[in-house]
Amino acid sequence: MAGGVAGTSKTNAPRARKRVEVDSSSSSLKRAEDGSAFTRCEKCNKQLAVALMDLHDCLMESQIMKALDAQKAELERQSDDEVSAKRKEKSTEPQPKKTKKEKKAKDPSKPKRPPTAFFLFMDDFRKSYKETNPDCKSVSVVAKEGGERWKSMADEEKMAYVARAAELKAEYGKALNPDNADDGKGSLEMEVKVDSE
Repeated sequence: MAGGVAGTSKTNAPRARKRVEVDSSSSSLKRAEDGSAFTRCEKCNKQLAVALMDLHDCLMESQIMKALDAQKAELERQSDDEVSAKRKEKSTEPQPKKTKKEKKAKDPSKPKRPPTAFFLFMDDFRKSYKETNPDCKSVSVVAKEGGERWKSMADEEKMAYVARAAELKAEYGKALNPDNADDGKGSLEMEVKVDSE
């Protein structure tokens, strides 16, 4: 024993195994060489150690199933109570009626908004496209071609449509405000009257 502590041994003494005492009335009891007792489970027909019988899956599953059934029953009772309480609340309170939002009434005397430069271009493009492709009936194809043509146009080519759109917008502005249609003379007279008072 060089370098070791005197008086200690590396081998442990064999332990005496405990023998499980079981009723001898059970005929399916079997013993192993070490003395442990085994028996068959009545539900699953497996050989089990008697000491571990309480931890067997069949028993655990049945206990778990019982607990789950109890929880389900409790939840059903609670949900039934809640549903009946909600029904009582709903039946006592009058339900408010939903109202539809009313659209603003359109003024029939109001002029229509002018088209933008792109839509003015599309009017001309549709006419020319129909002349060159009389068999094309698809609106989406014409719109797609027109959009691609508009994107590829130079700013100088677009200016004609932009100028025409600006003119139409100015006319629309005058039509909306007929008071200001006389080149602003009416607004100057109003300012002079207010200042003189």
